[in-house]
Amino acid sequence: MKDCIFCQLINKGRPPKIIYRDEKAIVIKDINPKSPVHLLIIPKKHIASIKELKEEDKELAGHLILTAKKIAERKGLSGYKLMFNVGRQAGQIIDHIHLHLLSNNLTE
Repeated sequence: MKDCIFCQLINKGRPPKIIYRDEKAIVIKDINPKSPVHLLIIPKKHIASIKELKEEDKELAGHLILTAKKIAERKGLSGYKLMFNVGRQAGQIIDHIHLHLLSNNLTE
């Protein structure tokens, strides 16, 4: 999607600091953090919303959660919250699914 800001990030059209990257996802800091640690786990595949996930995307959805777990472990987080916003009424601002990783509990 040419107009999607997350697709632009993934394709290096925009210059944020990418914390983690693999073949299926990237992780960046949220520009409007709601907690001391607020990261976004973004799939490289463009899917506008959880509402548009298909059966064929279940491995990707699991990958996002396991990526969040890996990042939380690397950061030494003693507790964290994972959250998907689905639709404008729930706070989804960008039409590209992304998993929020939030934490107040740093053990570093």
